[in-house]
Amino acid sequence: MNKPIDPRNLYLAPEETSNLKIKKPATYAAGLKGVSVALQHAFDEMGPIKAMTTLAKLNQDKGFDCPGCAWPDPDDKKSLFAEYCENGAKAIAEEATNRRANPEFFKRHTIQELARWSDFRLGKSGRLTHPLIKRKNSDHYEKIEWSEAYQIIAHELNKLDHADQAVFYTSGRSSNEAAFLWGLFARAFGTNNMPDCSNMCHESSGVALKQTVGIGKGSVKLEDLEHAEVVIVAGQNPGTNHPRMLSALQKCKINGGKIITINPLEEAGLKRFKNPQRPIDYFTSGTMLTDLFLQVKINQDISLIKAILKIILEKHENGEDVFDVEFIDQKTVGYQALIKDLKSYDLDDLVGQSGVQMSLVEEAATILAKAKKIVCCWAMGLTQHKNGVDTIKEYVNLLLLKGSIGKLGAGTCPVRGHSNVQGDRTVGIMHHVSPALNQSIKNEFGFDPPVHLGKDTVHSIKAMHERKAKVFIALGGNLLSAASDTFFTGEALQNCDLTVSVSTKLNRTHLATGMRALILPTLGRSEKDLKSGKNRLVSVENSMGKVHDSQGHLEPASPHLRSEPEIVANIAHLTLNAKYQIPWLEMGSEYDLIRTKMERVLKGFENYSQRMKNGGFYLPNNARIADFQNMPNAKAEFSICRPSQHSLKEDEFLLMTIRSHDQFNTTIYGMDDRYRGVFNERRVLFINKIDMRRIGLSEKELVNVESFYDGQKRKVHNFIVVPYDIPVGNLAGYFPELNPLIPIDQFADQSQTPISKSIRVKIVQQGI
Repeated sequence: MNKPIDPRNLYLAPEETSNLKIKKPATYAAGLKGVSVALQHAFDEMGPIKAMTTLAKLNQDKGFDCPGCAWPDPDDKKSLFAEYCENGAKAIAEEATNRRANPEFFKRHTIQELARWSDFRLGKSGRLTHPLIKRKNSDHYEKIEWSEAYQIIAHELNKLDHADQAVFYTSGRSSNEAAFLWGLFARAFGTNNMPDCSNMCHESSGVALKQTVGIGKGSVKLEDLEHAEVVIVAGQNPGTNHPRMLSALQKCKINGGKIITINPLEEAGLKRFKNPQRPIDYFTSGTMLTDLFLQVKINQDISLIKAILKIILEKHENGEDVFDVEFIDQKTVGYQALIKDLKSYDLDDLVGQSGVQMSLVEEAATILAKAKKIVCCWAMGLTQHKNGVDTIKEYVNLLLLKGSIGKLGAGTCPVRGHSNVQGDRTVGIMHHVSPALNQSIKNEFGFDPPVHLGKDTVHSIKAMHERKAKVFIALGGNLLSAASDTFFTGEALQNCDLTVSVSTKLNRTHLATGMRALILPTLGRSEKDLKSGKNRLVSVENSMGKVHDSQGHLEPASPHLRSEPEIVANIAHLTLNAKYQIPWLEMGSEYDLIRTKMERVLKGFENYSQRMKNGGFYLPNNARIADFQNMPNAKAEFSICRPSQHSLKEDEFLLMTIRSHDQFNTTIYGMDDRYRGVFNERRVLFINKIDMRRIGLSEKELVNVESFYDGQKRKVHNFIVVPYDIPVGNLAGYFPELNPLIPIDQFADQSQTPISKSIRVKIVQQGI
């Protein structure tokens, strides 16, 4: 027997620090530097010829969809050239790499050894080539045949006491076809335990939007940003997380629109943009994007927006035409209650709490008062707070007062962070119950889906920790690194009898295993999905509700890879043993059959295959046309939201986790954060110089960070202090390194999204 694995080595990246270099933050995004970095990364992973031919098919007509973010392509793909960004090129390079993690690799390296590798090094091990198993009491993964792997999964599922002892997790990279089969399988098995990555990122958006405008998606199309008079970008860093958004913002500016940025950090991508697609930008300074930067304190957006609305309200009461009175009267309810609530607050108190200067708040109010077409964009900087749902509702209040929903150049724009996370939810990946969906499934497949609430991500982890769930199967993703409370999550996975990951590459979740563990290697988006000589295609839904096709062009990394629909179909076929007479194997082979079933089950998917092959289609969206008939009062609803009250002690800070520029979700592309001026290191803690002086810290000092919730102290070690332009009392640093500080029981009201952007912490100097 091997010695027990040190949990700190198993669940976390190593705590060693390297030669940190700090430079001035960048003043613009993209440009020649972005192009050169993207190409160099692609060349390093694939070689020049393969890199150029692969990138030429990325986001192109008859090509494959980027596995990175969900930002939409222009509807006319025929006119596109190089429709990808630096991080999109990195994502493809990671997937299409020439490196391989084959069975010999796993013979050389034990799980204990791999657990001591950094996330960056794990990712660089290469593509998985064979199905793998970690058997009981083993410290190695070894090759296994697909048939045995399927049989093990079926056996473990069927020996459970009840279906809710299984957890079916889904990543946002899965296709619509795979996700539909996955949800169908889970329901046929008897559970709604379908946590997904949306639970950890944009669940707050879905809840807030459904309760206010009747649909849990954004209302805008790409063209709306071009026609907007004002675009608000809140709690978001497009330059790193979805850089192609910068092109749309640039078009807005060229067309005369203004951009207001609301964020605790001033990000390079929202200062200035040099568009690689515009030759003139190579010879000029590019486009200044942000007209007004409001450096709000962490989680004080409600205070800020209330202050802006109070100023606009005063203009309205003085007779200025600043509210869309007709829209309010005809399309909304709750106006008088909102006005009464606004009047109950003191403007100076709201502005002081927000941390933004009064003159800037007044300027924002002046800009917004004049505008009639406003788009509000946001990401996890709004969603991952205790009051994330209310924060989004406050922004919706602004849009409703202005009548800025349901018209060209106006609306809601939650920017999803993974390529098909929105599509997964559309096709049925959800832990809550939809009576309409259940009835449609019954009509088509002849069984009654479960009607009890399933478990979201947080509560699935708790169930595994308590041994109330014993089998964890993940269709993609890296749950251990993505979830909150890393030690707790790692222990939860290890408490399972079986953990299964359908993956393209090795990640840290594969190292926190159940008693037995399987890794099932699947095709990437860029690879051919061949069946009987035919290259099959799948579909995805972008962040703005358009469904379109994706078809790989590369030879698969290994002949032993299987597609996600095929893997799901085989597991379901063996597990359910012909129960309900669902044609699993046929659907796993013929994707048009899956789409035919989806047409009959899902609204808006009529004539699915043909419309998808003809360029794709937009799904129905009531808010896009200002139709609120499905709301309780057949009208959009204003909301009463309370400002945040964190009540920090003198030695406490509010910490938010962020991505580096060399990162997408939990995938680490490199050790640099070029836009923020941080090189060679990820274990950094951004802090205001005033706070450094107040508590006696020096630049590059090594510190530990603690959080204390529910009587339990959580701690991370060896973080390097980096002075940065961030509000006093606020801190920032990268995930997943800081995820151990997020308590499993601290999450957003209603959405259960972890509080990754507002963690109450203390800095502990080493040696004290």
